[in-house]
Amino acid sequence: MLIPALALAAACGRVEHAFNELGARIGSEDPEDIPPAQLRSALYSLELTAVATGLYQPWAIEFLPDGNLLVTEKNGKLFRLELADGDRQEIDGVPDTEIWGQGGLMDVILHPDFAANRWIYMTLAAAVDDDHVVTRVVRARLDDDRLTGVEIVVSADPPLNSGAHFGSALAFDDAGFLYVTSGERGAGLPVQELGNHLGKILRVAADGAVPPDNPFAQTSGAMSEIYTLGHRNPQAILIEPVSREVWAIEHGPRGGDEVNRLVPGANYGWPVVGYGREYDADRLVGEATSRPGIEEPVYYFDPSIATSGAAFYTGDEFPAWRGNLLIGGLGSQLLVRLEIADFRVLSREDIAMPDRVRDVEQGPDGLVYLLMDGGTVHRLGRETGP
Repeated sequence: MLIPALALAAACGRVEHAFNELGARIGSEDPEDIPPAQLRSALYSLELTAVATGLYQPWAIEFLPDGNLLVTEKNGKLFRLELADGDRQEIDGVPDTEIWGQGGLMDVILHPDFAANRWIYMTLAAAVDDDHVVTRVVRARLDDDRLTGVEIVVSADPPLNSGAHFGSALAFDDAGFLYVTSGERGAGLPVQELGNHLGKILRVAADGAVPPDNPFAQTSGAMSEIYTLGHRNPQAILIEPVSREVWAIEHGPRGGDEVNRLVPGANYGWPVVGYGREYDADRLVGEATSRPGIEEPVYYFDPSIATSGAAFYTGDEFPAWRGNLLIGGLGSQLLVRLEIADFRVLSREDIAMPDRVRDVEQGPDGLVYLLMDGGTVHRLGRETGP
């Protein structure tokens, strides 16, 4: 039986922590103007330090082999960010990006063999005409501070006149297959159909080719890229560090954010089955919270935290966090830590942040890096004291 978030939190002694007053200073252009903030977790005393400021509507961060960051801005800009001093260099050659509602330039990741081939992958909203946009995945080679050899990997069809729910998270598995989250774009019941990419998670080869063992590759009338269906707006996808299975974090309606372990070909229910409620009324969005043939989430958030980016922690800076799932919260302004064993959530901790958390990444130094909607990158480490 799935335990609702609030009940689980109470049973496990959920800790909620106040953040000291920083909010008024987040807009500064100089990281040195934002003093480190001390937070207390159930396991550690934490220090949150701004390492970069002045970004405009940032969406995703990705570490380069040299320890610096790629950062996307929704307005179609890509930057190389130097963590030592917060300086950034804009990278030229980003494909045309349509700024449409929640869509723009979104996720960015490196190819697993980036050191040899220099491929990076990005998701963006692409216009197909004056009234319709698609979620598109492109790849390009990063040559110094310019992108070259841009190629379209996959587009999430059909194009729609909608600015909602693009999804747009990317991840590579150990076999080199690329997973793409495609939001439902507000489309409703077509999410349950196999003849479109709406509300689906897609699986393709690095060049966009369809793997022959995809669950619907041989199904007549189905889009062969589909790996799972029945999603709303999954904004994080990642590889579980022990099982090496693929997990996705789904931004749902009120009380409907989900953590899902992906089973090839499985249906996750949206919009027919789910735990979320209508924004304008206290009733379920779908017809039930569960149903035979619909995959149950590993965990769901009630109330919603407005999930964003996420990472499994595997570093040495926080030994007690190893294997834990760290999830960013937008409207909630939280970093949520879930302790997981045998695909069950054992405990939850909410750590309050000074801003909406847009993305979460573990750095090569074992520290946690948080991209904030207000335009900052923060580093989270253990407090070392005076």
